[in-house]
Amino acid sequence: MALNFPAYNQTEILDFLKAQVTDGTVVTDPEKVDEHSYSKQLAGQHGPALAFIEAGSIADVQGVMKAARRFHIPVVTQNRFTSTVIGADAVDGAFILSTAKMDQILELNTEDAYAVVQPGVINNDLDQAARQHGLFYAPDPASKKMSGIGGNVATNAGGLSGVRYGSTRDNVLGLKVVLADGKVLDLGGKTTKQAFGYDLTQLFVGSEGTLVVIVEITVKLMPLPLGDSLMGLAFFKNMETLAKATTELRMSGIYPAMLEAMDANTLRALDEYRHTSLAGENSAALIFRVDSISPEGRQIVDQIMDKYGAENIRLATDEKQQEEIISLRQDMLPAIFTGRSAVMEDMAAPTSKMAELVAYIQQLSAEHDDLQIFTAGHAGDGNLHPTVTWSKDVTETPESVNEVLQAMFKKALELDGTISGEHAVGMLKNQWNNVELGEEVDWVQHQIKALFDPMNLLNPKRKID
Repeated sequence: MALNFPAYNQTEILDFLKAQVTDGTVVTDPEKVDEHSYSKQLAGQHGPALAFIEAGSIADVQGVMKAARRFHIPVVTQNRFTSTVIGADAVDGAFILSTAKMDQILELNTEDAYAVVQPGVINNDLDQAARQHGLFYAPDPASKKMSGIGGNVATNAGGLSGVRYGSTRDNVLGLKVVLADGKVLDLGGKTTKQAFGYDLTQLFVGSEGTLVVIVEITVKLMPLPLGDSLMGLAFFKNMETLAKATTELRMSGIYPAMLEAMDANTLRALDEYRHTSLAGENSAALIFRVDSISPEGRQIVDQIMDKYGAENIRLATDEKQQEEIISLRQDMLPAIFTGRSAVMEDMAAPTSKMAELVAYIQQLSAEHDDLQIFTAGHAGDGNLHPTVTWSKDVTETPESVNEVLQAMFKKALELDGTISGEHAVGMLKNQWNNVELGEEVDWVQHQIKALFDPMNLLNPKRKID
């Protein structure tokens, strides 16, 4: 047995931690801590945490970092815990620091169109609060009704309306963060233009809890569009044709707010799930939305649909009919996941190369009898979500899953794309940094990490390996 001379025992560490957290709670019971340690969808890829802390204030966050520094304890930050890339699972002996209970809208300024929120505010709650004042919060990830703004910022979450309104990054004006040494930084501000100093605000957006703990966010709001919103559903003979129609819609000047594509496998899964007959002879579907549609815009939509042979077109300005159309997109994942084991991926290519990437993915699916791949995504910005599935009767993940994912990643990069469009990196892809970014950039990334977190306390092994 190897000799070990610990300076502190576990009781001393936990007692000190509890003394630092005065507004929140510290959970140390191993079974209760384990409940917060890992995503149930990705079970088995975590370590036993030492404690779960629900911070009630910025001072609590500072206190956790004080304890972490003193005892060299890793800190894994969580918000609403909706990560799909093992970005917030526990690591051995860690403090899990949750900011979910810091959930207040601190300011909603209608004159200057911004809001200041704590990280635990749910995306949809902020949006609904803004709509009561004729404004809205634009980023709308699929997790909109359950994910917190803090987690959205930490991962630079995207969403359905990103093609017009951008991702989370494009809607953040300022941040308040706690550094690994406990200091608090106020960054950015409440103006839409800011040109003073280095842009640390944007550095920390998408940093996945590896550089700082986000404790307050200032976001911009937008006025609700006037006039009718037009939503449409159209079917095309193949994804290549859909991609061409999508590009023309995007560049036509009508500024679509949503362009969502689904391939033939996805349509068949929806038919099975909803007892419909969407697929037919078509192999691609497009859901689109145009805010403030004008008569001229309506003509442009009709012309583009006709030009590319769209069939079974449904157009709706009525809210209830629009909800029926968007429900197809909302039912997509349940349709795919029901009865299957699955891994949903996230990659993007330039929109002109999206069809080529989809064709390659379909080829991979045809080459592997034990797998089926369903591809859908945000066609307006080339962000695809291929979901690799296999039989639930297979207890171990097939090796072919890793082979297919590796092939897809390489193809996306070959097409000048990225292997993470909006789901972040976490632990699933952190070994691809020097492949996508290049060795020189990878080295600089590690230098940035060392500058802000020299003891490697914050979310170790996430984002960069």
